Amino acid sequence: MKIAIIADTHDNLATWGKTAQWLKKEKIRLMIHCGDVCAPATLREISQDFSGQVHLVFGNVDGDEFTMSQKVSKGEIKNVTLCGQLGELEIDAKKFAFTHRPEFARGLASTGKYDFVFYGHTHKPWEEKIGFCRLINPGNLAGMFFKSTFAVYDTKQDKLELKIL
Repeated sequence: MKIAIIADTHDNLATWGKTAQWLKKEKIRLMIHCGDVCAPATLREISQDFSGQVHLVFGNVDGDEFTMSQKVSKGEIKNVTLCGQLGELEIDAKKFAFTHRPEFARGLASTGKYDFVFYGHTHKPWEEKIGFCRLINPGNLAGMFFKSTFAVYDTKQDKLELKIL
């Protein structure tokens, strides 16, 4: 299974639109978003453009978590699972955790419970190993401070790729 890992959209619908087209063409059906979507309207746009499942943790500039939560629970925003500050998934016998803040991600990676920990916030693509865990920042979709990037992980081939828009 291929998983899109995205962080720091910051309401940039132009780069989101390019990403959504690419994800559709590649038939990717699962997205992990490491926070800073920003506005509820952007989350609605993501859910409308991406027909797969989205797992989202909140970032430091997701200022209207209440409205996002309300719209998800009422079904106004579909296919989105809100995970608070920490998300966890197990897919193809691999354990994933995701959060927004790098210091929290580093702590999660050092527990030895996960194969992968994803995070955002710094906007800079990054990968390192802590024990057996791969700690990964997919960069930022907004194109703020660094180029617009996201990552795709293929669980079957155990291959991670950084995509530059």
